Amino acid sequence: MHFSSPQPTPDVGSSGLDVPTGHAYTVGMSRSPKAATQYTIRNVPTVVDRALRRSADRQGRSLNEVSLEALARGAGVEREAMEHHDVDFLFGSWVEDPTVDRALADQRAIDEDLWR
Repeated sequence: MHFSSPQPTPDVGSSGLDVPTGHAYTVGMSRSPKAATQYTIRNVPTVVDRALRRSADRQGRSLNEVSLEALARGAGVEREAMEHHDVDFLFGSWVEDPTVDRALADQRAIDEDLWR
């Protein structure tokens, strides 16, 4: 079986899109009021690309998520309730240990002479 791409009709133009070029990028994208702005970023330095990809892989997140977080951080804006997953592996791993409890109690002791 052979499939061929449909050829554009003569009135469509060389791009194959029957849309003015200023709008071609957003064709098919959501137009809801909550839709986020779309960016195309070109000429990303190799060192930045590698760092973002490593970070995404290490965190088990998408490149897009990690890139948006880095962009927001670089722009000096806080994202809504940013979630961090770097210590998730520790949740539920506490083991009762009397030696550790004593050491923590010693560290929490207030030396009254230092506060005079």
